[in-house]
Amino acid sequence: MTTLGAVFLPYLPPERLRSIVEKAEECGLEELWLWEDCFRESGIATAAAALAWSDTLRVGVGLLPVPLRNVAATAMEIATLERLFPGRVRIAVGHGAQDWMHQVNARVESPLTLLREYLDALRALLRGETVSTEGRYVTLRNVTLDWPPERAPEILAGAIGPRSMRLVGGSADGAVVVAGTSPAALTEAISLLNEGAHAASRPEPVPVVLYVHAATGPTADERMEGERERWGYESTVDRVVTGDAKAIAAAVRTWAAAGAQTVILQPTPDEPDLEGFIEMVARDIRPLVD
Repeated sequence: MTTLGAVFLPYLPPERLRSIVEKAEECGLEELWLWEDCFRESGIATAAAALAWSDTLRVGVGLLPVPLRNVAATAMEIATLERLFPGRVRIAVGHGAQDWMHQVNARVESPLTLLREYLDALRALLRGETVSTEGRYVTLRNVTLDWPPERAPEILAGAIGPRSMRLVGGSADGAVVVAGTSPAALTEAISLLNEGAHAASRPEPVPVVLYVHAATGPTADERMEGERERWGYESTVDRVVTGDAKAIAAAVRTWAAAGAQTVILQPTPDEPDLEGFIEMVARDIRPLVD
């Protein structure tokens, strides 16, 4: 069964979040995802607020840029959220946009090495282990969380290129794949993820969370053309979906058939009625997906 959710984009001010969370809870949205984009909004702070304002909503953060964050601090934050709101937190980490990392003097020579070391340490800390490691970028000396979660949550990771895909398949509990990925490209990405999992003797297939550009209403095509220009796509064919609930659900089924277990619909930044979009996802599109 495909999990369906939506994104609260950080292009909106943080004070808009509460009404979106309340609408998502009211409508029974399965998952609401948040971004930690430089220099807009914190993923952990917004996740904590969203979880506190809801009772059943699952909240994802995709993704936390690892060059910005000491791995022990990230582990403490995730463990705290998981203990306060068991089973309702989904966290993804990743390289972060390299231009942004350069702006804050956090860019590293080998993002792949950092992500591998970070994932290994983070997952071990969340399992309650005492971690000592002297890596190229991650160094911990006898670090143990005092309050590890009772059950370690999954840690997802974002990836785009082939080497990153293989790394995520071998080192994370699942992958987050960016919007604009066609069904054919998703199939190729999953093959790379599974190559990484196989090489690391880890379970296959690797679970995938996929963002999908989506818009509805009379200005949907016009707004999606703006997304095409913003993200630099040559064409929107197989990269986005616009239309009514039936059209969007059919597209979601196509991406699910290509291998996405979770599809998170990403509205345009200028979506005129985000609460209405959330309600449509939960009440109109969700019943048509499976």
